[in-house]
Amino acid sequence: MITYSADGVKMPNIKKRETSAWIKAVAATYGRKIGEVGYMFVDDKKILEVNNEYLGHDYYTDVITFDYDEGDTVNGDIVISLDTVRTNAELFGKTYEEELHRVIIHGILHLCGINDKGPGERELMETAENKALAIRA
Repeated sequence: MITYSADGVKMPNIKKRETSAWIKAVAATYGRKIGEVGYMFVDDKKILEVNNEYLGHDYYTDVITFDYDEGDTVNGDIVISLDTVRTNAELFGKTYEEELHRVIIHGILHLCGINDKGPGERELMETAENKALAIRA
């Protein structure tokens, strides 16, 4: 089950049923099933608190993924800063909706085992994001 909630921000205007079906389809391309995935939409202040408290990082980010996977079942919590999504959309010349969906699927791709911190991994993540976004279109 995929849940969506907001803390301190207005819930983004996403079609939950369609978005959940898309997320499940993307996970399936990696041989994974969706178990319990919770999305929490927050502001920059809140994501900074989460980043500090759980990861020891003192900076803003667009998405933080907490992985509770069990075997081939994807389980986790994904925290998304709508402030940073909006800033990045402007920075990258994308619409807010495009950037929001990129970040939504970015968290799922992490839960499917794709990383983006090591050498060459960022490019692999971007390719996976683009492939997933093409499925949604």
